[in-house]
Amino acid sequence: MIILLQVAIVAGSLWAAFALRFDFRIPETYLSRFYSLLPAVLLIKLGVFGWLGLLRGWWRYVSMADLVVIVKANVIASLLVLLYAFLAFRGGGIPRTVLVLDWVFCFMTMGGVRFITRAFREHYLPMPSRNRLPRKRILVVGAGDAGQMIAREIRMNPALNLEMVGFVDDDPHKRKQRFQGFPVMGKVRRAGRICQEKGVDEIIIAIPSASGVELRRIVELCRNTGVVCKTLPGMGQMIHGQVSIQQVKDVELEDLLGREPACLDWARIANYLQGKRVLVTGAGGSIGSEICRQIARFQPKKLVLFENGETPLFLIESELRSSFPTVPIVPIVGDIRFKARVEAIFDEFLPEVVFHAAAYKHVPMMECNPAEAANNNVRGTRIIADAAHRFGAERFVMISTDKAVNPTNVMGASKRAAELYVQALAKRSRTNFVTVRFGNVLGSNGSVIPIFKEQIAKGGPVTVTHPEVTRYFMTIPEASQLVLQAASMGKGGEIFLLDMGEPVKIVKLAEELIQLSGYQPYEDIEIIFTGLRPGEKLYEELLLAGEGVQPTCHEKIMVAKAAECDEAVLVRQIEELYQLARSLDLDGVVEKLQEMVPEFQPTTPGRRKSKPQLVLVKNGSDGA
Repeated sequence: MIILLQVAIVAGSLWAAFALRFDFRIPETYLSRFYSLLPAVLLIKLGVFGWLGLLRGWWRYVSMADLVVIVKANVIASLLVLLYAFLAFRGGGIPRTVLVLDWVFCFMTMGGVRFITRAFREHYLPMPSRNRLPRKRILVVGAGDAGQMIAREIRMNPALNLEMVGFVDDDPHKRKQRFQGFPVMGKVRRAGRICQEKGVDEIIIAIPSASGVELRRIVELCRNTGVVCKTLPGMGQMIHGQVSIQQVKDVELEDLLGREPACLDWARIANYLQGKRVLVTGAGGSIGSEICRQIARFQPKKLVLFENGETPLFLIESELRSSFPTVPIVPIVGDIRFKARVEAIFDEFLPEVVFHAAAYKHVPMMECNPAEAANNNVRGTRIIADAAHRFGAERFVMISTDKAVNPTNVMGASKRAAELYVQALAKRSRTNFVTVRFGNVLGSNGSVIPIFKEQIAKGGPVTVTHPEVTRYFMTIPEASQLVLQAASMGKGGEIFLLDMGEPVKIVKLAEELIQLSGYQPYEDIEIIFTGLRPGEKLYEELLLAGEGVQPTCHEKIMVAKAAECDEAVLVRQIEELYQLARSLDLDGVVEKLQEMVPEFQPTTPGRRKSKPQLVLVKNGSDGA
């Protein structure tokens, strides 16, 4: 049928060209010329159309790309017809106007038939949906490219069981316009009235480029409608800006914080990662696993995953093997405090780049276990750093925290002591040692967001330590990407600070999360204040007095000058700290950390020395 229709289009276009040229009264001489020319025109045009694939295809899916092919096919075919007419008739007997009109009629008819077929099938013969449930009515916020892609997918795919109502958009140029067949029904502020009038079930915010401030405004307007509100990921999370209804997700806190995607110098990062042997400690943690994902994109020669937890290591290894099958992955279960094991790993794999993300990070937990914090965060870092120096690694990147600045807790003090050792070692090592310091990351293991979500799911209450407590936040992918970028800048001994934006009140996060879950704070879900936990501060800092922060070539990365420290004294103190930790002298551990980090002001009451005890437990089965 397609071929017969194409034959009719070619023949009809040629006849129409002759007829229009002679006002529909074709002289006998030219009529005979039409019949003698028709077989050659059919043969030439159908041959070209077949060569370019126009004799087959699903016309219901015709697009602008097909229109370009139709133009190309008609131009080539008409030039060949012109050449044939010149050779066969020596340029006489065929008016040139006929050949031009033939091209116009053939192109318009071929394109028109296809687009009419598509329009008819989309609007009058849609694909049947097997879902017999009532269709969900959708209002889209934003009539730009993303919104139109969403609307087109809803219209083209009845299996989604969605019905598009229209758009709302604040752009005055789009007012009273129609896109993809759906009207722009007014500004965003009219969303509530439209939802009531049209029975809208769900609002989709299709503005992936919206800032956090814009998104908060839109969400607040939509929230007042009482309708479920969803959004698209930001442009930084979508590949090449491609948009699909499958990407629509619930509005999350990450969206409302609205941190702009990091602009990275990919070539500079690839220069030190591509084709290199890379080792990541703490590879199963929130930051460590994301660093592994980012590194794998640069095709390292080998990626060694060093992790103490078997299950998180298994999960990240499986994910990386699936997502990056060409990257050699080596999973290693091990402890950074086991010196012989660490040196054996370095000796076997000779890593050229080391990312040290392994650490104990939970403040209240480390207040209860200062010996473990000292052993893991301080001594463990020294073992990894010494191995990198001894085995000639090119770069060593230590992940630190804003809690290392003027610490009031053991965790922060232990990370500051680790920073000091890395900076001291950098002065005499050919390995490029750098530290990257940043604040909290949203959604990391044990962070407030998963805890809040769990409390909301149980019906509350949501617990916040203090109404004035504030923290810096960034997303896990952003933090990991900026770590890779900062590592490319270091010359040795620097502490890089990531731009954390404005601090956010934790109670504000709790309120936003309750509202995003469809409840009202203090009415449906109670928020209670439990008081600051041991070692916690009301606010965090990113810089110590005297560190002298300077900008870098990247707008979101700053650098602080290296601290002056006597390495010999620091090494002796670390050894003494280790001996105190081994003997479980908890007060001694805290006092030694104060000696190493003079700005450390502990807030947890003093502890007495703890000694191991032998506990005999009676077993009921055998009396042992």
